This record gives sequence, structure tokens and C-alpha cells, in this order.
Amino acid sequence: MRQERVERVLEALLPPTALSPTRLHEAMRYAVLGGGKRVRPLLAFAAGELANAAPERIDSVAAAVELIHVYSLVHDDLPCMDDDVLRRGRPTCHIAFDEATALLVGDALQTLAFHVLAEQPLASDASAQLDMVRILASAAGSRGMAGGQAIDLESTGRELSLPELEIMHIHKTGELIRAATLLGARSGNGLSTAEIERLDRFSKFAGLAFQVIDDVLDAESDTATLGKTAGKDAQRNKPTYVSLLGASRARAFAEELRGQALQALDVFGDRAQRLRELIDFIVLRIH
Repeated sequence: MRQERVERVLEALLPPTALSPTRLHEAMRYAVLGGGKRVRPLLAFAAGELANAAPERIDSVAAAVELIHVYSLVHDDLPCMDDDVLRRGRPTCHIAFDEATALLVGDALQTLAFHVLAEQPLASDASAQLDMVRILASAAGSRGMAGGQAIDLESTGRELSLPELEIMHIHKTGELIRAATLLGARSGNGLSTAEIERLDRFSKFAGLAFQVIDDVLDAESDTATLGKTAGKDAQRNKPTYVSLLGASRARAFAEELRGQALQALDVFGDRAQRLRELIDFIVLRIH
């Protein structure tokens, strides 16, 4: 299974707990290993296989994107952000260790992600590999995930329009999902420019659908199922697709996005079956 492969790759990349500083390395492994849906690495694998990429190359880009994702979760859970105590069914990193260690865990995971991208050849030439580094940096920075989180913090207690909400989540959630797909595709050489554009289109719809369903699950599911505290969005008066549209219309919107994502894959025929399965999972999941 691809999830098991991702877990093995991440385990091998993370510093061992016996290596100094031992507490930081223990906390890094605690945050990364043993949980999570691994949607972003799975998207990288699906796109990479579509592009005939070597599995070892996909290992690296899949791990890099997941390390960025986990760093963002560790920082999001801190008291200065979302102030949560539960993640993936167990205490958040700053609860299991301490706030200062959790901050360093996020910093270290982010830099490890770029170390992984730079460590070995992942593309046909150095220029193409540098472009891959740029894609991940852009997705994680102020014009991507970090910027989306900033907009999220500024929007607490405010009512946003649907376009404003989409802009926030395109950055906060969508950009890293988009990067996972594009990095997987660019680690191979089996796709034309037009086909990569189709994958880009697919990933934009998939990223937005992921966030819509996250909002629905936060409102409708329970903490045990989610593995994190349910109902936090409403408690913190955060603008969500549920607060704006209601749960039923939000689910219908996610279905529309799913249809658009699937339509973007039409050009690939049966070769894109794994990507189709992933967009189905994103929209139909229960946690």
C-alpha cells in the first residue's frame, strides 16, 4: 500500500531519537509518524505514476510535501493559533512535549522538507528541480499556506463572502494539495504541458473540496471519529462553508467540485484511476 510506503520513507528520513538533540528528534517523530490520512503524498504518487516517474523520486516529493503539512499542523495547534489539544487521536505536540519544542519541531520539519528536495536528482535537469523547490516554497509561504492561515486568523469573528472564503482556503489548504500533485507529475517525464495543466486544474478543485468537507465534518462529526476536537470552528466563531452555506449546501458544493475535478481528468482515461479514487475519498470521507 502507498500509505505504508510513505510511512517507511518518512521513518527513514526523520532523525533517530538517539541522535542529539534527542528530545527534538523524539518530538519530530511523534508529530509525523503513526497517523494521518497521507492524502498529499498519495496525490503525489498518483500524479507521479501517471507521469512514469521513478518510485524513488516520488518518495522524496511525497515526503517533502507531508513534512510541510505536518509542520503546519504542529504550529496550527499552538495556543497562539488554534489552541488545540488533540491531533490524530492523541495529544498535540505542544501538549505531549511543550510549546517551545513544538515550535522547533515545525521549524525543523519545514527545513527537512527542502533538504529532501535538494538531496538527490528528482528531475531531468537542475533547472527543473529548482522549479520544483520553487513550487513547494510558494505553496508553503505567504502567498500560500502561511498566508491562508494569516487570513484565517484575521477573519475570526467576521462574516466572509463565498469568494473571500474561497480565496482564504485556496491559499491555506489548496496550494499544498496543488503542490503535491504538481511535484509528483514533475518528478516524471511522461506528461505534456497540456496534461500537466489538466492535473493543475484537477488539484485546484480537489484542494477546495478537501476544505469544504473539513468544515462539514467539524460541524457534524464527533471528536472520536475526527481524531481532533470537533466543533472548534463554531466555538471560535470562524467563517466556514457551513456557517455561510449550511451543511447541506456545503456538501452539494463539494460534490460540484468533485465533478469538476473528475472532468479535468477525462483526457487521461483509465490512467488516472488513482486520482479519481482520491477525489472520491476526499469528498466522501468521514474523518
